[in-house]
Amino acid sequence: MEFFSVALFLFLSLLCFYIYLHFHTRKHNKGFKNFPIVGNLIEFLSNRHRFFDWTTQILRKCPTNTVVFFIPGKTHGIITANPDNVEHMLKTKFENYPKGEKFIYLLEDFLGKGIFNTDGELWKVQRKIASYEFNTKSLRNFVIENVMVELQTRLLPIFSRASESERILDLQDILERFTFDNICKLAFNVDPSCLGGDGTTGTEFMSAFEDAAVLSSGRFMSALPILWKMKRLFNVGKERRLRESIAIVHEFADKIIQSRIKAKDQNNNTDLLSRFIKADKNSPEFLRDVIISFILAGRDTTSSALSWFFWILSSRPDVKKNIIKEIEIIRSRNGGRAMFKFEELNEMHYLHAAISETMRLYPPVPVEIKLCLNDDVLPDGTVTKKNWLIMVQTYAMGRMESVWGKDCTEFKPKRWLENGEYRTESSFKFPVFHAGPRMCLGRDMAYIQMKSIVASIMERFEIDVVDKDKCPENLLSLTLKMKGGLPVKVRARVRDPTCAATSGG
Repeated sequence: MEFFSVALFLFLSLLCFYIYLHFHTRKHNKGFKNFPIVGNLIEFLSNRHRFFDWTTQILRKCPTNTVVFFIPGKTHGIITANPDNVEHMLKTKFENYPKGEKFIYLLEDFLGKGIFNTDGELWKVQRKIASYEFNTKSLRNFVIENVMVELQTRLLPIFSRASESERILDLQDILERFTFDNICKLAFNVDPSCLGGDGTTGTEFMSAFEDAAVLSSGRFMSALPILWKMKRLFNVGKERRLRESIAIVHEFADKIIQSRIKAKDQNNNTDLLSRFIKADKNSPEFLRDVIISFILAGRDTTSSALSWFFWILSSRPDVKKNIIKEIEIIRSRNGGRAMFKFEELNEMHYLHAAISETMRLYPPVPVEIKLCLNDDVLPDGTVTKKNWLIMVQTYAMGRMESVWGKDCTEFKPKRWLENGEYRTESSFKFPVFHAGPRMCLGRDMAYIQMKSIVASIMERFEIDVVDKDKCPENLLSLTLKMKGGLPVKVRARVRDPTCAATSGG
């Protein structure tokens, strides 16, 4: 009898504690709503479809822009949009915050042991090999041999035909095809002709790749992990679709590997895949993981950023005019050449600022997940425990008044300019390309590619977004994509003679 009395007392005490915590949180309007036993599960289930906006609202109300969460199943963690915390995790205590087994396990079916899904020595080896592809010489060759040629022979002709026929294009899909062809040629010396030509194989791969990314990321939004694990075990539902999509992705990557290994001129190739093939003890399965990871990095991130850029631009004629002024001034110096030079792209400071401002508000990778290896205290005083999940909410960081000022939700390219030139920000305040030892190797290449695409399109065409007044819905995937794409109409641009008069500030 005494045992049951003690047990009842402990249960009631715990219940009272949870009730107190719940109402205390609501009273002060800080953090997530806590409920007895289930923690934050109820609120999570109600808001997971709008996860980024929901967590942004919560973080804004927290004094340090950091919040602790708990979901049954031993899932404790922290979500932060605090630059000091970000620097602490991504640089100062880098070794204590790896990707972690939980993150790697969720994406292992899709990304395998690729660079974005590994820690330790395996990550270091891949990064070292990949770093050779991102030097200044490679950047120049990338612009001249890949991006500009692809623009002139494939992308711009598609826009030209669309302007004549008034056909509606899905700009997000077009940009994904363009960047997919680009990354395949750069990294693997293979042209899938997804944007031009028949592109049948590449189109099938892209569809499967998209499904695999969306379905894999869906595992993170699962209320009870046991549910998706059971579906995978019995090969039903979304897990069956995921397995089928991954099989198509693997088949595409395997064909690239086999063709390259058999190539007689392998020793003369210096692309990314060749470097990995030449490295010792790299199995075909590992090479496949390398291919998938770099397609994810080279295709989805750039196309995501540019899709949001053109959507924002559709309602900002002032920004559009400033970009065109800058392009016209640079054009006037080169004698009307068809393609921009590498140096000319570097001179486009206002365009660089506008693209950065887009990614501040709509980062291609909206959240970064880490695992805490050992108990720690973050700079803002938040205690984090061993095996807790840590989320760096990049999407929210761009919307924090404490980080960017009272105008944080406004689109203002000028915040990136100083005396007319682009001014970089701390990568811990702007972790769009990650930060610390895992800083994105392709950052400069991404900017060059995006500026090439935007400048070439904008000097020739007007892009009219079909529904510019409605913010596109986020598609919960590994990158921040627009659900349903971005329908646009294309018109040939009539040159404004005043555009070359002065540069936009």
